[in-house]
Order: sequence, then structure tokens, then C-alpha cells
Amino acid sequence: MFSAIVIDKTDEGQTVTLQQLDESALPEGDVTIDVSFSTLNFKDGLAITGSSPVVRKFPMVPGIDLVGTVTESSHADWKAGDTVVLNGWGVGEVHWGGLAQKAKLKGDWLVPLPSAFTPAQAMAIGTAGYTAALCVDALIDAGVTPEQGEVLVTGATGGVGSVAIALLKKLGFSVAALTGKPAEADYLKALGAETIIDRAEMSEKGKPLQKERWAGVVDTAGSFTLANACAQTRYGGAVAACGLAQGMDLPATVMPFILRGVSLLGIDSVMAPKAKRLKAWDRLAKDLDPAALETIGQTIGLGDAIEAAKKFMSGEVKGRYIVDVNA
Repeated sequence: MFSAIVIDKTDEGQTVTLQQLDESALPEGDVTIDVSFSTLNFKDGLAITGSSPVVRKFPMVPGIDLVGTVTESSHADWKAGDTVVLNGWGVGEVHWGGLAQKAKLKGDWLVPLPSAFTPAQAMAIGTAGYTAALCVDALIDAGVTPEQGEVLVTGATGGVGSVAIALLKKLGFSVAALTGKPAEADYLKALGAETIIDRAEMSEKGKPLQKERWAGVVDTAGSFTLANACAQTRYGGAVAACGLAQGMDLPATVMPFILRGVSLLGIDSVMAPKAKRLKAWDRLAKDLDPAALETIGQTIGLGDAIEAAKKFMSGEVKGRYIVDVNA
């Protein structure tokens, strides 16, 4: 038997409970894992609170991230005793996820835990931090350099924003942090932000072209924030878009793209191929100071995750929730 958070749905609505399950209930997969830690992401919050139809199959164990030890494997890449990390691949949406003490997954979805991190640190990073690394890699691949000017990070106190700031600072960039939580300015500066900008400055409709400010942008918001970020990006700059915290719309014009040569880079973390995943985790291992994770992460037990998800969705959380599934 093992403990798991289970989301179910009936005619009366959605239920979310902590349950004891038999291992025979696990879904199909060629690798069985004793989970050490999971974490809470925006998508997990949506799933647990039912705020959005993220879950497409019931019953469902949420949790799009996990780290743990392989106990059984018929996959050529993995053997018992290996420590592995899972991010995305529809886990927690259509396949049972990481908010449980055991998981059964496809070996193709897994990557090795980098030696630079402990299992808990890997979940302080989680999909949010891995997505931040994908964004930073995309900006660098697009030719953005520290000499070209500031990089803007929106949703700065969130998991993606927090890790993006820390990575960019380590790489020598000047970082501006956009946030709706001005009281967290010290937290953002400790991560490496030099400039703090009120979210309200970019959350409403703006001009199609605005003063050139940013060499690059990591955007988690979408909607007017993303449109304004594009309109403020310097000639030849790039914007990495990975979220929709403000909205899934993009009320923009083509002017930044055809008059300033701005690149809008879509960042997908769910189905990203293994080569990109390994590159992103290598970036994190090289350029993310593990000490920053002490600032970013806070640990809770599996039984606390349901209430924590509600706080997450109400905007009460900064950084990352690490879930110790055995606590």
C-alpha cells in the first residue's frame, strides 16, 4: 500500500482526497519508482482546485513532477537503484503523477538526477525551474547577450520567474523583475534582480510600439503583459513566452516583429524532446547556485498539499512548494 492524493469526479462534482492505494492500482509503465519528493506547480494548483479542466482522466493522481529511485525496470536506460527526475509528459493530467509515494511511468519520460542536486533540490527546481532553463537557453540561442541590455522577467516571484532571475544573474545579465508583490522586493534582489517593476505598469493595453527597454524577456503572463513586453523589446531582441497567468490571449500587433525584428519564442516544457531536457538540466546544474534554492523552496508533507494548492492559486505563495511524499 502507498499514500497518494487522488482527484475524482462524479455528477456531484470533483473530490480531492489523500488515500491509501494498492500498488496493483498503478497505471501501465515500464519503470516503477519509489517517489522521494514532488512539488506544486501552477498546473497542479489548477488540477487540485478544479479551477481549470486540466485533468482529462479520472481518477487521477496529480503532480507533474517527481524525483525518486527506480525499483523495477524493463526499460533499457534504467535499472533498480537509479535516481530519476520526471517533468511533464501529461503526467498528472492523463497519467498518474508525482503526488504519491509510488509511480509507474514510461522510461522515455525520465532523465537522470544531476549530481549537482539532491532530490529535494531537484523538486525546488521542478517543472518551473526546468521551464526557466528552457527560456534562458532559448534567449541565448537567439543571440541575446548581457552587453545588449536588461532582461525582463515577468511573474518574478513565481517558480519560473525566481529560477530565471537566478540563472540570468549568474550568466551576467542585468535583470528587471515585474511583480504584483512589491513587498517581495528584497526576495527578488537576493535572487539577482536589479530593478523591480510594478506589474500594473504592463498589465493594461499599451501602444503597439513603445520605448525600447529589453534585450530579452522571460514571460509567464501572456495577454497584455506579453504584448507590452514585445512592444518594449529592443531591435533584434527576443521574448520567451512560457505561461498564461494573466490570460491566454495576445492582444498585440505585428509591428515589433516586422519593424524591430523581435523574435517571439514559444517555450513548451510538457512534450519537449529529451535532448532539450538534458540541456536544460545541464544549464541548471552549471548555472543555478544551490544556495538560491534555500530561498526559493519551502517543504511540506503530502497531507498538506491539497490546502497548499489552494494558497498557491490565491497568490499567497512565493517561490516553490517542495512536497515530501513520505512526511
